Amino acid sequence: MTQLVGILNVTPDSFSDGGKFFDAETAIAQAAQLFADGAALVDVGAESTRPGATPLTHEQEWQRLEHILPDLVRRYPNRISLDTYHPQTVRRALSIGEVIVNDVTGMNNPAMVDAVIELGARCIVSFLPAIDPQAAHQGPLVDDIEVVRQGLLDKRQLLIDRGLNPDRIILDPGIGFGKTPELNRQLLRFAAAMPNEVVMIGYSRKRFLGEHRMETGPNLEAGRIAIASGAAFLRVHDVAAHRALLG
Repeated sequence: MTQLVGILNVTPDSFSDGGKFFDAETAIAQAAQLFADGAALVDVGAESTRPGATPLTHEQEWQRLEHILPDLVRRYPNRISLDTYHPQTVRRALSIGEVIVNDVTGMNNPAMVDAVIELGARCIVSFLPAIDPQAAHQGPLVDDIEVVRQGLLDKRQLLIDRGLNPDRIILDPGIGFGKTPELNRQLLRFAAAMPNEVVMIGYSRKRFLGEHRMETGPNLEAGRIAIASGAAFLRVHDVAAHRALLG
């Protein structure tokens, strides 16, 4: 059955909710609300990956997380994922407790692969056709679903060959990052192209939804498509609204 991953941005500049949950008290309260609304996991991110956002150093990222993450990990063991591409942040986070690593760059940094392998971390591996999110937004854009599928399978195999248990790996096609609007629409059904893998689909408040007239409300039409295609996880802002889709 599909599970929901609630999004918690502890950033001042995310395009949809920047600044709303930037302080520790508000962020912790929002995490509690996301779980109460039906989230199986909450994905915490301290750096906006919207087009034009300013990248953070790992020190700046940790300054945003250090007053929030330890409390969340203690309160919700094995239920917090961390949206980061900094291996230094991953090592600090996993010294606190079990955290799922959600690297939108697809672990393009070999040091991230090293950290995940050494720590045996559960991880979400995305497909990014560039070295970082801002480069991906600038293009060229991928328009072939097979490129995404094979890229994820290759990275999955690399992690397994390095010693990570396959059960620790979740695959995410990276909707909205360096891909054409048409491919993004196709990727809502990506789980059907990976029937033997655990797939997460993250489409919430992405620009392509508007281009395909799917932008109204909490994007439930996109959710229906992803669920019907076999997605194990939906990463969304509007957990309460999506819970009704799960029956």
